[in-house]
Amino acid sequence: MSGSNRKGWSDTVPLLPQNSSKSKSKSKSKSHHSLSTASIYLEMASTTAIAVHDRTVFLGVDVGTGSARAGLFDENGKLLGSSSSPIQIWKEGDCIEQSSTDIWHAVCAAVKAACSIADVAGEEVKGIGFAATCSLVAVDSDGSPVTVSWSGDSRRNIVVWMDHRAVEQAQRINSRNSPVLQYCGGGLSPEMQPPKLLWVKENLQESWSMVFRWMDLSDWLSYRATGDDTRSLCTTVCKWTYLGHAHMQKNNEKDSRDMEACGWDDDFWEEIGLGDLVDGHHAKIGRSVAFPGHPLGSGLTPAAAQARNFELGLVAGIPVGTSLIDAHAGGVGVMESVPMSDSEVKGDDVEALCRRMVLVCGTSTCHMAVSRSKLFIPGVWGPFWSAMVPEYWLTEGGQSATGALLDHIIENHAASSHLANRAASQSISIYELLNKRLESTMTELELPFIASLTEDIHVLPDFHGNRSPIADPKAKGMISGLTLDTSEKKLALMYLATVQGIAYGTRHIVEHCNAHGHKIDTILACGGLAKNSLFIQENADIIGCPIVLPRESESVLLGAAILGSVAAKKYSSVHDAMKALNAAGQVIHPSKDPKVKKYHEAKYRIFRELYEQQLSHRSLMAQALA
Repeated sequence: MSGSNRKGWSDTVPLLPQNSSKSKSKSKSKSHHSLSTASIYLEMASTTAIAVHDRTVFLGVDVGTGSARAGLFDENGKLLGSSSSPIQIWKEGDCIEQSSTDIWHAVCAAVKAACSIADVAGEEVKGIGFAATCSLVAVDSDGSPVTVSWSGDSRRNIVVWMDHRAVEQAQRINSRNSPVLQYCGGGLSPEMQPPKLLWVKENLQESWSMVFRWMDLSDWLSYRATGDDTRSLCTTVCKWTYLGHAHMQKNNEKDSRDMEACGWDDDFWEEIGLGDLVDGHHAKIGRSVAFPGHPLGSGLTPAAAQARNFELGLVAGIPVGTSLIDAHAGGVGVMESVPMSDSEVKGDDVEALCRRMVLVCGTSTCHMAVSRSKLFIPGVWGPFWSAMVPEYWLTEGGQSATGALLDHIIENHAASSHLANRAASQSISIYELLNKRLESTMTELELPFIASLTEDIHVLPDFHGNRSPIADPKAKGMISGLTLDTSEKKLALMYLATVQGIAYGTRHIVEHCNAHGHKIDTILACGGLAKNSLFIQENADIIGCPIVLPRESESVLLGAAILGSVAAKKYSSVHDAMKALNAAGQVIHPSKDPKVKKYHEAKYRIFRELYEQQLSHRSLMAQALA
């Protein structure tokens, strides 16, 4: 099966106007179904008189589900230029795979293109950071790929984050009720690494015996760049059951580059049948674990830096920071992006930070909130110590399919191809066209607000299971209100109802977190979906919180670049760098119309009832088949 190279949500053309009048960023609208080899979004620095080689530039690299992207930022966190390059993906049922070789080539292409467009010389790049999806990479002792695929294709050495082959393994692991599970919402998701590792051991024994290193994708990228296989607290804590708070006493060891992995629970690995991963001081899964942004090895290796053979075209020795998962990099790139007046009024910096939740909205959506004390929340991942902001506990909610769900709803509708052609002819995205169609329909029907168009359509968005707060990977999507109508108008209504369903899911997560100790009252949003004005306004109305958008829309790339700035000692900590480089853009407030609130209260009640109905249906069928 050939890989899909369609454009992902993180690469979607912005639908919200740019906040800064100085912005010169331009991007051609493309068909939603295609992605060029180097899809470039460029914003030149407002000051062009700076002499070449005198600038300090930080490079952020983000590998998403559909593309590798690179962005260059100046000392003020201003985007100088960025580029993306597609990556291949194989999908066969629940098995979804990629190639680390293909991904590295895409990273190199994106970095070179970004440097060229931004007119940045290799000598100007002072620090590099990597972020990526929490996919699982298998390599042998030479660093060569080892297949994780039934096909036996050695290129396919990555189990993608969204792969659900290990549902049964996750259930078996969770049934043991290991103490480590309390730090991931009470149970592992099949999207985490232990179930996937157990699946490979049970199904691909030859591959299992060949693997020398199992790595999260972002850790593999920093390893490929530096030769140092130190893992990140972010990846190991969030996806591998590593107990990050074991590092609390080591947090002040500022000069320590590598930290002994002291947070593995060997009993856990033994009892789930993966005791061989404990061997050699956990050599295959991480003998040393460091805080995000810690400098790795001796920086960029000469082999990775060279300009030929698909390498980066940079200078050897550039500091490279320990990595982050892409969503967590988005949190780092946006969490301090609050209007100055808000931070001044709230006064207490720690308290203000703990009242925010970041939505990193792309193919999936992650919901990131921090606290000074550990909060155990059923069905929500965490608490993870220092997995995003140092010395804060991270709570991580999520929806496994959001941008991907909207893609699915649109692309599988009878009117999709005609709508896509019309969007292309107008040089706008299909989402802009749908948003315009909804506005005109509201006007035609003389309705008071756009959300009321969906009074007869209700969507439960769990098409890829429920990650949180229900934590039910067997949950299914539901649509109430289908007819024989296959018109573009009906597609627009289905799209709006799906946007609303996703927003109701986020409201459910926020309410659940607040019921267990959080006090979230402000949302910050980044990622491809955050560029969609309709999506953001519906979320604000449904959640009832203002939504702050960052000045720089490429927050994940900025978060990755922040890691490079810390590795280069420009800032003493990730949080200090966040304060210096994050900046607020637009603020979207909830509607003040009481009718809008009443309407969404009713639809939210239906949203909650849909899952209860599904459970009832599931029980009835189980009894019938018993």
